[in-house]
Amino acid sequence: MLQIRPIIHALRRHKAGAILIGLQIALTLAVVCNALFIISSRIERISRPTGVAESELMYVLNRWVGDPAEFPARQAADLAALRSLPGVADAYATNAMPVSGDAWQSGVRIKPGTDYLGSVAVMFADDHALNTLGVRLSEGRNFRPDEIGSIDENGSPDAPTVMITRALAERLFPGQPATGKIIYLGNVDAKPSTIIGVIDRLQSPGTSVDESGSWNEVVMVPMHLAWSGAMFVIRARPGELHTLLKSAPAALKEISRRRIIAEPDGVSTFTDLRERAYSSDRGLAWMMGGICLVLLGVTAAGIVGLTSFWVGQRRKQIGVRRALGATRRDILTYFLTENALITIGGIVAGVVLAAILNGWMMVTFETSRLAVGYVVVGAAVLLVLGQLAVLAPAMRASRVPPVEATRSI
Repeated sequence: MLQIRPIIHALRRHKAGAILIGLQIALTLAVVCNALFIISSRIERISRPTGVAESELMYVLNRWVGDPAEFPARQAADLAALRSLPGVADAYATNAMPVSGDAWQSGVRIKPGTDYLGSVAVMFADDHALNTLGVRLSEGRNFRPDEIGSIDENGSPDAPTVMITRALAERLFPGQPATGKIIYLGNVDAKPSTIIGVIDRLQSPGTSVDESGSWNEVVMVPMHLAWSGAMFVIRARPGELHTLLKSAPAALKEISRRRIIAEPDGVSTFTDLRERAYSSDRGLAWMMGGICLVLLGVTAAGIVGLTSFWVGQRRKQIGVRRALGATRRDILTYFLTENALITIGGIVAGVVLAAILNGWMMVTFETSRLAVGYVVVGAAVLLVLGQLAVLAPAMRASRVPPVEATRSI
């Protein structure tokens, strides 16, 4: 503590360098805090559980060509052929599956004529969907074959029976069993849909960042698609997945070539689909991590350079202190304390700058508020980094001999 006053006095005589390093630390802290927050949110998003048997699933994006009146019968024939293939555990046709991209969205109500309680993802399914995806019910039952209807591109998803995910059930009917409850999907004049089953976990097709938790709020509607396009979701038996990547589209083409299957992305495993779905998030996380490392490296280099410059300027002063009885430890502590004061000043300014940057991001990119924990971690990292960066020049200063006090005499 006795060194604080002379340190502050010395810093006043070297204000430019101290201010520059302080500002560099402040800018680094502001960027690093928000970058760590973005990296964490992207990692959390990539790690979302889909609820499906990921390693056993594949899909085929199919589009029929010809008379639309034939499409329902052709879909039924295609599904029968796929389910009979060696190595296929089950299959069904749908509009989308988890992380496959934008899908049918519908407003949901629990009373007719009231305001929507948000928008949910709608996946069309049949009685084979649960077994194909590998999801399980925590309440109720599966669809029966006689409950499967059909829907065209302009139709309404208000089927008499539906299944919903546990996350949606807890939001709509907190603390109550959801089976037997009524919901209304789609337009104001939508017909009531009775919930017959609650799916334990199933991720929605969309992968966008959503703080509300709607990424796992899904409604399964028992309908076949009565339009030209469909996604055939196929569950393979153990060890058969990569064989089916070739045999499944070949079997469909053998039934009829009046179809379009856009390969290679039109035929893919779920693992590859998930990899593509989160590629931008993964890339952003790596980029932010790289920016953090560069900024931390530049800041550390700046501290080393400034301290080395000051040691060179103060060799005679250090020699005088050594001649007057200062130990090597005293000199080392002096420079560590001086750097700690500069770093703390930069951290205080950086906290303010981080809050301003986060406020701008909240308005511009609709991100959430920066958690205090990221600021604490960033500040701790910079404080430790600053002390490590100044250690080498400080140790060189501590080795300056007392004879330096007489060099200019």
